[in-house]
Amino acid sequence: MTLNEWKQQGTLRTIAGYSLFSKVSDSDQAPLVLLHGFPTASWDWHKIWDELEEHFRLITFDFLGFGFSDKPWPHAYQITEQADLCEALLRQLGIRQYHLLAHDYGNSVAQELMARQGAEHNGPLLKTVCFLNGGLFPEVHHPRPVQQLLAGPLGPLMAPFMSKGTLARSFRRIFGPETQPTNAEIDQFWQLIRENRGKRCIPALMQYMEERRQQRERWAPPVLEGLIPVRLINGPEDPVSGRHLGEHLLNMNPAADVVYINGVGHYPQVEAPAEVIRHVRDFHGIPHT
Repeated sequence: MTLNEWKQQGTLRTIAGYSLFSKVSDSDQAPLVLLHGFPTASWDWHKIWDELEEHFRLITFDFLGFGFSDKPWPHAYQITEQADLCEALLRQLGIRQYHLLAHDYGNSVAQELMARQGAEHNGPLLKTVCFLNGGLFPEVHHPRPVQQLLAGPLGPLMAPFMSKGTLARSFRRIFGPETQPTNAEIDQFWQLIRENRGKRCIPALMQYMEERRQQRERWAPPVLEGLIPVRLINGPEDPVSGRHLGEHLLNMNPAADVVYINGVGHYPQVEAPAEVIRHVRDFHGIPHT
């Protein structure tokens, strides 16, 4: 599915005063919310959408500052705000309980949503979480040098000089050696970043790495405690959050549910969609036909 086809199948919804691009299945099956990563958008899920839609009511949206959603600037982007928007979307859709599949930046949003669950929480009930590669624990997250620069004081000066070539070089280092992004995929990833003058928002969005460090003691325990069932589906070739992330999680909780997709890097849902679908179905107990 091309990016333009994806856009045509979605809709813009007003959530908390912002226009957010969303794509929602028309189904009465269990809701599965898909949370995308940085710096791309919900189109990341296009390769697994159709098959997962056979088993779930799928819901996804472009986070504020990403893809086809509003990109306010200047703006103090926060993971907590993205979680607020996610819950507001679910309320708008009348969803009372749901499952999550999250990647990268979306992992942190998922952790915030997990941390909110409890007796006093009056939002939708989170039932399970499937994580893909991402910075679940800041102590083992290894951001690329360009990410560190963009997140620093020189970020606003560097952002205008970001190019499609910069993105291509970065992505080719974090994808698996045999699962590299195509030129067409790079073109469409870049289109998502540039949409609505999005480059200027990148340094502000990058502050999520600092937010992860600040929230570590709140966000890590729900992943480890087992109150909400969790599976990590990991592309081990990823230098940012690959095998070392899975090993760290298992060191902290030997009973953790971790599965690896060999040869795959940071974007398992793009690099090995059939394997991601298989592991999601297994986690949810959906038999294979």
